[in-house]
Amino acid sequence: MQKLTVNFKKLSENAITPTFGTEFSAGADLYSAEEDVVIAPNQTKFIGTGIATEIPAYTVGLIYARSGLACKKGLAPANKVGVIDSDYRGEIKVALHNHGTEPQTVLKGERIAQMVITPYYAVEYVEKESLSETVRGEGGFGSTGRK
Repeated sequence: MQKLTVNFKKLSENAITPTFGTEFSAGADLYSAEEDVVIAPNQTKFIGTGIATEIPAYTVGLIYARSGLACKKGLAPANKVGVIDSDYRGEIKVALHNHGTEPQTVLKGERIAQMVITPYYAVEYVEKESLSETVRGEGGFGSTGRK
């Protein structure tokens, strides 16, 4: 498989190039470029990575929690999944939320999230009077698997 090139720029002397844990890691680790930051319980703070990217057209950078940080410290992106559009050129920041009961410190240079670059479809929404029928129909939350 061919690798996709994502250009980036360091905006801070503390910025660290995104890295992959293994050859087949889907997400690149993003690092804090901030001085140590304390996040109180139930508090959200924006943590700068010190980098800006040039994500290719028709792809998006999706920002996910790092499992170790989330499980061990209770820190995860406040918006669950961050979206970095291909035309955004500002600093990537992660809104980290402390879901725990103790204050947590994010250290300068600590891995704070992971970014997955993935393609998306350019779509056009067309209003119609009716939609095609399916077996499921209008069955919503929890409706499949019910007898």
